[in-house]
Amino acid sequence: MTKAEIQLIRALQDKRTRTEEGLFVAEGEKLIGEIRASKLRIRKIFCLEGLFEGAEVECVSAKEMERLSLLKTPSKAVALVEIPRYELRAKQLKNKLVLALDEVQNPGNLGTIIRLADWFGITDIICSRDSADCFNPKVVQATMGAILRVRVHYVDLEPFLQEAAAHGMAIYGTFLEGENLYSTTLDEGGIIVMGNEGRGISEGVGRCVTHKILIPAYPADRPTSESLNVAMATGIVCAEFRRRTLKL
Repeated sequence: MTKAEIQLIRALQDKRTRTEEGLFVAEGEKLIGEIRASKLRIRKIFCLEGLFEGAEVECVSAKEMERLSLLKTPSKAVALVEIPRYELRAKQLKNKLVLALDEVQNPGNLGTIIRLADWFGITDIICSRDSADCFNPKVVQATMGAILRVRVHYVDLEPFLQEAAAHGMAIYGTFLEGENLYSTTLDEGGIIVMGNEGRGISEGVGRCVTHKILIPAYPADRPTSESLNVAMATGIVCAEFRRRTLKL
């Protein structure tokens, strides 16, 4: 293990370096094992002796692993993984259920949403360009491996949604003036837009929404919190869409 390799791993906490190098950091024996079984390409694995074998594996001491790990409690393995590249057009999403994130900037929220998408069988998430980077080490860890099965795309969100609507896709978004999620009509496919943690869905993106929905508080006349956490709200909305599909 060289000083340059340690510096590279540290530098990959920064989005610019990830973009320039085309690499992200994954940590933990379980996650790296899943990556090895996936289509993603691993450039290098640093691990304690006996965990992995292969040409790309370099065994290091526990002391060296402390220097490499980006976690508070050092893991037993760190990998440099090539960032996958996906191409996507709006028309390819027709009849699929898709998530769109409008300036969701908290890495923990993004990681949780990717994990939720994986749980509910949603294979594509569309993000505005100013959303958190899905290959941020904190996001990668929060996905618990879901980043291997969910494709995350960064686009100019407003024109993308306009194109999707032109192809007949329903665009859903959560608004205080929306229709009750549990009583309104929901299509089996469509794009569900979730907004920024503080501001919600932006004005421009909001104009693209064709179906405004509301997660109702209970009881309706009781004083309550101003809003739900975006990841929590995403889980509720996705669960209701899938419940309708399964006709439960």
